[in-house]
Amino acid sequence: MQLSSLNDGPAPPQTILIVEDDASLRVLLARRLQENGFKVATAETAPEVQRIFNEQPLDLILLDLMLPGTSGLDICRSIRRESDVPIIIISARNEETDRVLGLELGADDYVPKPFSTKELIARIRAVLRRGASDRTPNKTASQDMLRFSGWTLYLRRHELTAPTGARVELSGAEYALLVALLDNAQRVIGRERLLELSRSRLGESSDRSVDVLVSRLRRKLSHDEAGQDLIRTIRGVGYIMTAEVERI
Repeated sequence: MQLSSLNDGPAPPQTILIVEDDASLRVLLARRLQENGFKVATAETAPEVQRIFNEQPLDLILLDLMLPGTSGLDICRSIRRESDVPIIIISARNEETDRVLGLELGADDYVPKPFSTKELIARIRAVLRRGASDRTPNKTASQDMLRFSGWTLYLRRHELTAPTGARVELSGAEYALLVALLDNAQRVIGRERLLELSRSRLGESSDRSVDVLVSRLRRKLSHDEAGQDLIRTIRGVGYIMTAEVERI
């Protein structure tokens, strides 16, 4: 494990864990991140990731998919069971199925190899800004819950409750998508705009990745007692959240 810090300001540097088995790329990324004021930890395997994850707080994880032993997707799935730490997948596997699966597992971004380190750092900063915004305490209680058609979404806890009172598990991407739909309830949103609003852009986003994610979210909302189609498809345009939303 390699730890470095190049931040002389009053605020402590943010810590990024690089999970990459290519030694030359790992060293290059660590150097570039350090030059941009980040603290860096590195790992090559799942056991190393778990050890570092347990030893210190992390602000973001750069995660390669093709690792020795456990795959990066399995690591992503495991981390999401314990934490909402931002994850950016970096991988030479640029198949749409990998991007969609990464999104479904809760990754915050997907950067295909080869990539520009300048662009990667820009994406890292964007994800970290979003994370800081999500962690900022809400100023009023009215921003804490969204109610729609008997459902309740607790924004601070990222928790969805069905009309029956049962808790419904959401991945990070599903949560972001639902918030975007509720914030724009009863308005049609195009697919690309929906990705932008939900901040779930994974590499070269496609209509297919959006459709798959909407389909999964729609199934989780299928227990609506009134039997209404809460997320309606507008053919050739996008989607609309049909329910009225009450902010509590």
